[in-house]
Amino acid sequence: MESKQLVAELKKRLGEAHYTFIFDEKHDKLRLDNKVIRRGMDISLAEILAKYETKKQRAIDEVVYTIEQTFAAMTHEQEQGFEGLASVYPVVRSTSFQKKSNEGHAFVTTDHTAETRIFYALDLGTTYRLIDESMLPKLNITAEQVREMARFSVKKLPTSVKRDEVSGNVYYFLNHNDGYDASRILNDGFLKEMASQIEGEMTVSVPHQDVLIIGDIRNDVGYDVLAQMTMHFFTVGAVPITSLSFVYEDGRFEPIFILAKNKKRE
Repeated sequence: MESKQLVAELKKRLGEAHYTFIFDEKHDKLRLDNKVIRRGMDISLAEILAKYETKKQRAIDEVVYTIEQTFAAMTHEQEQGFEGLASVYPVVRSTSFQKKSNEGHAFVTTDHTAETRIFYALDLGTTYRLIDESMLPKLNITAEQVREMARFSVKKLPTSVKRDEVSGNVYYFLNHNDGYDASRILNDGFLKEMASQIEGEMTVSVPHQDVLIIGDIRNDVGYDVLAQMTMHFFTVGAVPITSLSFVYEDGRFEPIFILAKNKKRE
């Protein structure tokens, strides 16, 4: 599929009666504006096409769903404000993720690792809205209060995992599909509980938003398996974060490739 074909498919799925479509062929982007609320978003076509290579029609289904839910949230905000939307959760993103909203307002963030940064989301039920500084007065809340609410909220999320064993190594997958799977990396109590069960070296991976992988690495093959696994998840994820994994020890995260270099120096 090519960009022009993708734009045609999105027009068909979303309908030109509700949206205006401006295709920027030079930068391979699509500007989509809702005619009713007069707000819009920019869509990177290259990212969708890359996912289409492996996920086919499901990649388009996902982007259509995201667009519809995002505009539904914008409509709710415009008509009713933020009243009654009190649930705030942390979400993990790559450090390359944009730091400002499309309107130019800085998002509320917290530094996490060299690969990841924490953003904060106002939960809207079927989707969420990243909190930017312009929203704070409307919510009657400070940035620090947002961070505190999010720290409390993430601890209430379920943390059941599925276990798999490969070549003598054990991998635990957390995948509740609630939009906050990767956010569990911020639940210190959960990570410490998992650490108590680990026999080898504990690794934590957040290749995309909807999965958290904890590894019990007991031999060198375990790292190879983990690298292949995280790269696969990173490639197919709707919201990719990082293909790197971290060694977890005493509440600290150390990227594995840095650790490997240090070992070589020794």
